[in-house]
Amino acid sequence: MWKPIRKFLNDIHLYAGLISGLIVIAVCLSGTIYVYNTEIRETADSERYFVEASGEMKTLDELKSMVETELQGEVVSANVFQAEDRSVQFGVKTAGAERPTTFYVNPYSGEILANNTEKTGAEKFMGYMFSLHRWLLLNEIEEPILESMSNQELGRFINGVATLLFLLGVITGIFIWFPQKVKNWKQGLKIKWSGNWKRVNHDLHNTLAFYSLVVLFIMAVTGPFWSYQWYREGWQKTFDTYQAPRGENAGGGQEEKPKEEIPAEPVFISLDQVVAKSNSELSYPGNLRISLPSKPGGDLSVSKSRTGFFAKAGADQLSLNPSTLEVKEAKLFADLPVRQQIGRSVKALHTGEIFGQFTKFIWFVACLIATSLPITGTLIWWNKRKKKKTSKAKTPVTTMAEMA
Repeated sequence: MWKPIRKFLNDIHLYAGLISGLIVIAVCLSGTIYVYNTEIRETADSERYFVEASGEMKTLDELKSMVETELQGEVVSANVFQAEDRSVQFGVKTAGAERPTTFYVNPYSGEILANNTEKTGAEKFMGYMFSLHRWLLLNEIEEPILESMSNQELGRFINGVATLLFLLGVITGIFIWFPQKVKNWKQGLKIKWSGNWKRVNHDLHNTLAFYSLVVLFIMAVTGPFWSYQWYREGWQKTFDTYQAPRGENAGGGQEEKPKEEIPAEPVFISLDQVVAKSNSELSYPGNLRISLPSKPGGDLSVSKSRTGFFAKAGADQLSLNPSTLEVKEAKLFADLPVRQQIGRSVKALHTGEIFGQFTKFIWFVACLIATSLPITGTLIWWNKRKKKKTSKAKTPVTTMAEMA
């Protein structure tokens, strides 16, 4: 009974791998590199992100005033890092600009080091890696390939199909890995380096896939989240994070428009006091992102993410009264049910940031293995194909000899 089922699963595994092989190689190779996107950018463009600690730091309010005066704009956000050798990032809205520009500022001198509109070589390279990983670089082609969809949508669709086929390959591979004889199960846990190259290639495919199985499954099952709307909504509903589009209520009707409020007078907000208040409420090492109210009377938003080698993903969020800095609402990631924690961590699960640098390294290695699987798997299929041809060619000669 198990033999025909195993053959059926093996065929699915084979053809899923052959069909998606080239796409999987491109997606996984770019994904391997993109795991360390932040580290590559910060290393290549260290003059933006890191400064030499000399003297006393200026207060955030002083830096904010200096930036607004120099740029003739309004600071709408600030990223404050825990380390003393990091620059401060201010989001500044200038007259006529559709969106804020991020400026990197030396906290000791107030000097503006750079802004995010100035694309460096590292940023361009990582941008291509992201495009390859997400859209197979089809968004870089100006001429439309299909009339029914944009090139970016086409790349997203093909990527999603290949990822689902890879997921199918992972699931079927679980069953194929288990040996037909229980006593031989240990052979699947090691690579026989003393064997010929065909045996080594076979062991590389089976053994490395087994050790990275859990991570490969997580990467594959989260990947289609960014390819298909139906998959994204299914994920969100499964893990209780779905929110209906704006303008629709739970019953499917139109929501009532909120009553217009009389705009309040703008108030002075001390960034230094905001940082002190946030760190007292969230007393653990971490980086802060402060978003100032977009309109008078609005709330001040603070997001804090943990730092460290085993830092958990999932930022904590505070909504503060801009006048009194009273905490109006605290959304702590740890307070969410496990189901919602998983649902909200889809990006961290896909990129390996779920437990900081520890899991990022594991994901990096697993993604490197995933890049090799279509290659080693194709070689296994090709070697078996050649073996079958050789066996068929020898059969008539054997028969002739027996007749003689």
